[in-house]
Amino acid sequence: MAKKKTEAAPEPKSEAKAKTPAAQPKAKKTRKAQQNNVLPIIKNDPWLEPFAAAIEGRHHDFLRKEYDLTQGKQSLVDFANAYKYFGLHRDKDGWVFREWAPNATAITLIGDFSNWKEELKYSLKRLDNGVWEIHLKPNDLKEGQLFKMMVHWPGGEGERIPAYAHRVVQDEKTHIFSAEVYCPEEPYKWEIEEFVPDTKPLLIYECHIGMAQEKEGVGTYDEFRENILPRISADGYNAIQIMAIQEHPYYGSFGYHVSNFYAPSSRFGTPEQLKALIDKAHELGIAVIMDIVHSHAVKNENEGLGRLDGSYDLYMYGDGRREHPAWDSLCFDYGKNEVLHFLLSNCKYWLEEFKFDGFRFDGVTSMLYYSHGLGQAFGSYEDYYNGGQDVNAITYLTLANKLIHEVNPHAITIAEEMSGMPGLALPVADGGIGFDYRMAMGIPDYWIKMLKEKKDEDWHATSIFWELTNRRADEKTISYVESHDQALVGDKTVIFRLIDKEMYWHMMKDDDNMVVARGIALHKMIRLVTLATINGGYLNFMGNEFGHPEWIDFPREGNGWSYKYARRQWDLVDRQELKYIYLQNFDNAMIELVSDIYNFQALPIRKLWEKDDDQVLAFMRGDYVFVFNFNPFKSFDGYGILAPGGKYRTVLSTDNPDFGGYGNVDEKVEHFTQSDPLYAPAGVEWLRLYLPARSAMVLKKARPYNRKK
Repeated sequence: MAKKKTEAAPEPKSEAKAKTPAAQPKAKKTRKAQQNNVLPIIKNDPWLEPFAAAIEGRHHDFLRKEYDLTQGKQSLVDFANAYKYFGLHRDKDGWVFREWAPNATAITLIGDFSNWKEELKYSLKRLDNGVWEIHLKPNDLKEGQLFKMMVHWPGGEGERIPAYAHRVVQDEKTHIFSAEVYCPEEPYKWEIEEFVPDTKPLLIYECHIGMAQEKEGVGTYDEFRENILPRISADGYNAIQIMAIQEHPYYGSFGYHVSNFYAPSSRFGTPEQLKALIDKAHELGIAVIMDIVHSHAVKNENEGLGRLDGSYDLYMYGDGRREHPAWDSLCFDYGKNEVLHFLLSNCKYWLEEFKFDGFRFDGVTSMLYYSHGLGQAFGSYEDYYNGGQDVNAITYLTLANKLIHEVNPHAITIAEEMSGMPGLALPVADGGIGFDYRMAMGIPDYWIKMLKEKKDEDWHATSIFWELTNRRADEKTISYVESHDQALVGDKTVIFRLIDKEMYWHMMKDDDNMVVARGIALHKMIRLVTLATINGGYLNFMGNEFGHPEWIDFPREGNGWSYKYARRQWDLVDRQELKYIYLQNFDNAMIELVSDIYNFQALPIRKLWEKDDDQVLAFMRGDYVFVFNFNPFKSFDGYGILAPGGKYRTVLSTDNPDFGGYGNVDEKVEHFTQSDPLYAPAGVEWLRLYLPARSAMVLKKARPYNRKK
């Protein structure tokens, strides 16, 4: 999407000052008008009617705040320009730098240019509303120089990295982070100016730049672009979801303890190299979704926002809500207009400056509730409207979604949320919070529970189908078997739960090991049934498509700062003599299958058969019938399933030898249904199939031939 040239908006006044008399009548008028129209979220779900006042109140809070921020004279897109005003920029006379630090008594830029000492010429001038500013001549700063702010406040002082720093680097010897003067004379020249993601369906490959390489070290943006993007493209995924982009002091935090919200992590390269990666992805038809962290911030004071001007309540809460009780981090005060300015501008920054195609918002459950969702069961609708909801955070998320879709109408927003709050993934105009998708976080938990607690013979078709389709009909979800969460040290991936230590000894193709055979069979079936039941999108964490062994463990003191498990062993799937290629081949085949079915995720799911005694499940989407035999012992010959009458042919079978199967299913055989007077009124006939134990197949119904007259 081409950039819009808009002037930078100054920092808004505090919330208390911003509530002008002109703002209030507008809000009341809007509220009165809304009372005559029931929001679609309530109209479409009668069970929400008892909570209509809370839902409408939430919507009105958003409308009031939007007007409060824009004063009805500009759009949210125009408002979210803080990054163009604050931070370091070139101007016609040289350089200009601004920072919001109302508690500061003095601020001076220090760096290479001053031998890291305070000099009068680098002292900032205080403006209104806590804004500080300095204008410098062209030669006062040079590209590549390191700098910080020396901030003085009542009773103290400290070195700080600017809140809007676009480039932050770490010294290899001292490990100290500093801002870097980074203003390339020539902006990056994009090959792909506009890109529209393919979301029908959305197939996401979750990835981490640093651990994406084979080497025991930190991968780079360039290495990812050159080595990994071609793999993802060949695998058929149409989107990548990149973790750990925002700068973070501790590599092992997986990027979730962010210090510098506007700086792409320098561990992986320069901002221009990140742009080149995104440009190449777009060239390959791959959307790039950023894993954005606005749910909390790192505690570090020298690197982060925690006490940027010496105060405790600049961007964060200054009271008992300041520290997150579970994450060892700090919580944003979403009730302050300046915080909204910072975060909303951050969304726009990544969209416009780097052409990201959207965001997966981390930790949304933590934002929605004063309790951060900790220790809550969320067993009924009352749990979503009991006064424990953080109105300010909900308002921010609604504003963010509206802004993002105004900047780029094709943008994708995904909420990582486990409580199931209604309306999270409904349009703002319908009374929702505005996300396009929500993560179906119960699905991986379900599969883990099955693998840990259920014997194979106790896997019930009714339970599997219910769990995979139990969702709000009006909200799209991202279904997945496992993400990075299930691959972290202390947990186990699905393949490791299935095969465990046998992976080290029995993954050669000529090694007939029953534990491995079971694991490969179920790995394929679990993924296929999860993908086949999506109503929005599907996600896979890099390497899990071929059963990457072991766990993810970032360098830390406990492992001797080793990178052994903070990488991906691509050679395992590249070696044709190993069984990993079977899982890769199958993943490619099933991704290709759903990719070739336009709007697959929107096709109604019609259950055809479920029989727990047999452990057989069958359902239909469009012309495709998905049949699963989870029975570990029984194969069925001539097994009858009631399906629409006609001719069917097999288009995918987990029993195919290319996928590590035994070739017991003859995929060339055409299947003709057999009529039964008993079921004729229902328009179904018997489709009889051979179903090997622990196998699945997909059949396509032939369309009737219409002879032209």
